[in-house]
Amino acid sequence: MNTPPHPDPTTPHDTDTPRDLVGIGIGPCNLSLAALAHPLAELDAVFYEQRPCFDWHPGLLIDGARIQVPFLADLVTLADPTSPWTFLNYLKTHQRLYPFYFAERFHIQRAEYDTYCRWVADNLPGLHFRHQVDAARWNPERDVFEVDFTHLDTDGEAEALGRTYTRNIVLGIGTEPYVPDPLRPLVDAPGVPVVHAADYLTHRDTLLTAGHITVVGSGQSGAEVFLDLLRNRPTGREQLHWIGRTDAFAPMEYSKLGLEHFTPDYTRYFHALPEGVRDRLATTQWQLHKGIDADTLAAIHDELYRRTLGGGWPDTVLTPGVRVRTAGRIATTKIELHLEHIQQNTRTRLTTDAVVLATGHRERPLDRILAGLDPYIRRDNSERPRVDQHFRLVLDPSVTATGCNIYVQNAERHTHGVGAPDLGLAAWRSATILNTLTDKETYPLPTRTAFTTFGLEQQPRVPHARQAPTLTPLIDRR
Repeated sequence: MNTPPHPDPTTPHDTDTPRDLVGIGIGPCNLSLAALAHPLAELDAVFYEQRPCFDWHPGLLIDGARIQVPFLADLVTLADPTSPWTFLNYLKTHQRLYPFYFAERFHIQRAEYDTYCRWVADNLPGLHFRHQVDAARWNPERDVFEVDFTHLDTDGEAEALGRTYTRNIVLGIGTEPYVPDPLRPLVDAPGVPVVHAADYLTHRDTLLTAGHITVVGSGQSGAEVFLDLLRNRPTGREQLHWIGRTDAFAPMEYSKLGLEHFTPDYTRYFHALPEGVRDRLATTQWQLHKGIDADTLAAIHDELYRRTLGGGWPDTVLTPGVRVRTAGRIATTKIELHLEHIQQNTRTRLTTDAVVLATGHRERPLDRILAGLDPYIRRDNSERPRVDQHFRLVLDPSVTATGCNIYVQNAERHTHGVGAPDLGLAAWRSATILNTLTDKETYPLPTRTAFTTFGLEQQPRVPHARQAPTLTPLIDRR
């Protein structure tokens, strides 16, 4: 059967009986965990999400934009390619396997990845949308976690309160749009389109009617927004300005050995480094994840070049190495940006009619949900939660001695490195969590994943060669 049966939401559960696992948040990371947990009949797992349905960066599902990892980096394949929740099985279920085969696309469109995830979320049991988790606490009398939640109605209003008990929690609350302090006044500017790139498609039509548009941010989302605006503005009257803090509109590091920074081998190496070394490394590795896909850069240049064929130049300004010092309104119809060129140490002002803030995302703080657990959480020198190699928060021994733990997904870049938000490591991390939680090798994982040996003391682990099966000789019947 290609599509597992649709879950029955009315399945009863004794609310006083502790569950094995409660997942908070249903983004790609926890959806991966839920998919890999699905065949484990002995595991009582449930996942809560305050949104009404699965929704993956809807404002950035720009036509033609592709995810920056191969389709094999789906929710499950790199841990269990036989799972019914693979991207290839999604294609087969929808009778699209042959068209995909002939399309020869290793990198799929972002919108198709979102549709695939929605298919998984719509068919996977144990997912509860419109459930807002309000708090998690430790109950020392019962040696379990208490999770309080609010069931929301279709209008997003509180409908009912609930509580469940669990031995383990997995936090997968994801990231949120980040607006640097100098740009915060823009967000509240009335009457002027100032939007974060995360909401770009929602405001696209309004943006396209603006006279002059400024895109702030030199990463992938900034490049995609700039390209989409450029393609939809009249030749010679584009009135587009693109600025960013980096020294160049730089391509993402995508060499084969460079990509080995997104392997379990590098993750383990990074985790074993001293805290100070990890922090210093994080500032130098921006091009591994904040650069721009080379195809996107080429498409921008091609479009700009095409617009010179009539003899003129497009009305565009692309300036890297620029930061926004301050920003404010001019009356109620325009925005003024005070800019500084970092290398030249020069300053200027830019007046614009609309701004798109492609300033990235940041990990959502865990404090709101985990406030009741704060006395039990062990922190590093920067007051960040410590996370062990199995993605568990380091808690007071009085909690962990009971076998109860809190796991995190995409909230551990400070301990596990640049691969924390990468889709290519999601299935491996989910499998690691399930193996640790079940205390057995539920999902056998590779012992070596990179040709690079990242440290002198770390000797490469060479997997044992598989023995060729012994063949039975054919009988000569002559």
